[in-house]
Amino acid sequence: MPTGRSLRMISAALALLAIGATDRPQRVYNTLDNRNLSESTVDNIVQRMMTANHVTGLGVAVIRKGKIVFIKSYGYASLENKAPLTPATIMPGASLTKATFAWMLMQLVAEGKVDLDKPIDQYLAKPLPDYTAYADLKGDERWRKLTLRILMNHSSGFANFRFFEDDKKLRFHRDPGSRYGYSGEGVHLAQFVLEQGLGIDVGKEIQARVFDRFRMGDTSMTWRDSYEGRFAYGYTADGQRQPFAHRRKVDVAGSMDTTLADWARFLAAVSRSDGLGLGVHTAMVRPTIWIDSPTQFPTLRDDRTDRWKGMKLGYGVGWGTFESRFGHAYFKEGHDDGTENYAMCVDTRQSCILLMANDNRAAAIFVPLTNQLLGPVGLPAEWEGYRP
Repeated sequence: MPTGRSLRMISAALALLAIGATDRPQRVYNTLDNRNLSESTVDNIVQRMMTANHVTGLGVAVIRKGKIVFIKSYGYASLENKAPLTPATIMPGASLTKATFAWMLMQLVAEGKVDLDKPIDQYLAKPLPDYTAYADLKGDERWRKLTLRILMNHSSGFANFRFFEDDKKLRFHRDPGSRYGYSGEGVHLAQFVLEQGLGIDVGKEIQARVFDRFRMGDTSMTWRDSYEGRFAYGYTADGQRQPFAHRRKVDVAGSMDTTLADWARFLAAVSRSDGLGLGVHTAMVRPTIWIDSPTQFPTLRDDRTDRWKGMKLGYGVGWGTFESRFGHAYFKEGHDDGTENYAMCVDTRQSCILLMANDNRAAAIFVPLTNQLLGPVGLPAEWEGYRP
């Protein structure tokens, strides 16, 4: 016969089973400005903004004190099939790849294998223009001023990509190190220097040093056949569906495929200085070039502004930097047709937000989402091109 205590326990268990899903205890976290947000509150904020801006799918992760306190995906990976977007959906990393590569590069710095300020000609077996990929630079000795730091803080003087040039040729528009101008070409050259000058297999190094270390099992620098049926289609500002790129070549400027869950785990580790140590982490996210361009794109604007001096907007090694309302902050965007990603951390608080969308219309809600879900940090929104 059940005892009275057993009967009470059975009754309590039955009562719990009778509670609906909407009545279960909700996850709650505290924002930088000391607001408590429940899961349902976050759901309402995100879904309202997505609906108002016709955003197909969006993943959200919030990190506080180095730990993921919220992670959830909303909407669809495929609007046509109504396939739901989840934290395990494969998504393009786009330029978040550059920040991932920067972290790996800083590990090499910590181990004494790379000096960020050493001219790249000291790593290469022959002059840079003697390599076919850089023959366009023949006759311009400014390539000798290039260092890995200059390539990674986007002051190389190159256009974003050579295919944007009228003649598709690579050239210097500015003296290296003189001004910020976002350049995927500069990051490509950093990869080239490691591979050609140091004999490093960059793809294998990122796999071992980043993806394996942080249990990023669904992240790769190239397409995997196991991604089939698990990836998100992209949607442009006019709602046109984009195919998922099957990248076969390691490109540290943007070939990484990942998931919200994987890259949130990486970002939390970055916020804790895991694998680098505080000193090397600080060297990665401190500014080494100040930004005086009115906007980030187009990349080679001649006009200048003092508007960003107050927030000390600049660039470190692969990450943008600024002084937020809550302290020093670093960030990285990721954009492509049908892809909008955003990562930002407040350094001393070890607090971050990660937004990964398969819809370019999501860019219009990144600033209010950051303000609502992490705190009103004071992003350089207009410079980044994030306008409502």
